[in-house]
Amino acid sequence: MPGWASGCLTTLAHRLPYLTPDEERDLALRSAAGDPAAAERLVESHLRVVVKIARSYGRFGLPVNELIQEGTVGLIQAVRKFNPDGGARLGTYAMWWIRAAIQDYVVRSWSLVRVGKTAAHKALFFALKKVAAEQRTNSAALDEDALSALATRFELPQAEVSGLARRIACFDRSLDIPLRDGDGEDAEAPIDRLPAEQPNPEEIVEERSIGRLWTGLIDKALAMLPAREAAIIRQRHMSDVAPTFEAIGRELGISKDRVRQLEKRALARLREMLQPSAAAHGLPGA
Repeated sequence: MPGWASGCLTTLAHRLPYLTPDEERDLALRSAAGDPAAAERLVESHLRVVVKIARSYGRFGLPVNELIQEGTVGLIQAVRKFNPDGGARLGTYAMWWIRAAIQDYVVRSWSLVRVGKTAAHKALFFALKKVAAEQRTNSAALDEDALSALATRFELPQAEVSGLARRIACFDRSLDIPLRDGDGEDAEAPIDRLPAEQPNPEEIVEERSIGRLWTGLIDKALAMLPAREAAIIRQRHMSDVAPTFEAIGRELGISKDRVRQLEKRALARLREMLQPSAAAHGLPGA
C-alpha cells in the first residue's frame, strides 16, 4: 500500500462516525447474509482501530502504512467471523484479529531467517522486545535472570530463549550497504569483503596453461597409436556428441564389440604413455 493510500485510510478512519450498537448489529447480520456493502461499512467504520494499533507497533521500525495494511486484513477477517449476539462489540472483538495480523507481519518481516515456528515463539519475540526496552538494551544483552524468567514463562529451554534473543537483537543488514569507518565516512560494503567464488586471474592463467599442456601431451600420445584406435578415441572422447560403438563399427567396417575392445586397449595404452610425461611436468592427476 503506497503512502498516499495509507494517508487516505487514516483520514477516512477519522471522518467516519462510530456505529451505534443497533447499526452495528444490523450491518453484521447483513454482512453474514452475504451483503458486501454491509461488510465494507463495518470495515470502514473500524479503520480508526487499525490505525491506532498499527501506530503502537511503529517502534519495530516497519513502515506504518504497511502495518495499517496488515491490520486491515485482520479487521476484514474479524468482520467475517463476528457474531453480533456474542456479547461483545465489533471493535473489542476485532482488536485481537488486528493485533494478530500485525504481530505476524512484524515477526515475518524481522529477518530472512525464520524467527520462530510456533505461537509461543511469536509471543516470546514480543516479550523479549518488551523486556529489552524496559532494561534499555537490546535483546542480545539481556541478563540471565530475565532469560530464565522468560524461559519459565513460555516453558522453553533457556538456551532456546537465549538463541532467539540473539537473532532478533537487530534487523538484517544488507550486504550492499557501505559500513562507516572511524571518521564516519562510508567505507566498503560487507559484500566487498566476501571471497569471490570465481577463480582469480592467476588461477585462470594456471588452468589454461595446464589445459594446453595436457592437450599437447594427449596429441603426441594419440599420434603414437594405430590410426584406427586413435580415430576411435577422438570420436568417443574428444567429440561434442560421442557416437555409439555400433555407429563407429559401421564406419570402420567392424563389429561394435570389436570397437569396444579397441577403445579399451587404446585407453590403456594412453594411460601408460601419459603417466610418465604428466608426472615429469607435475600435472595434477598424474
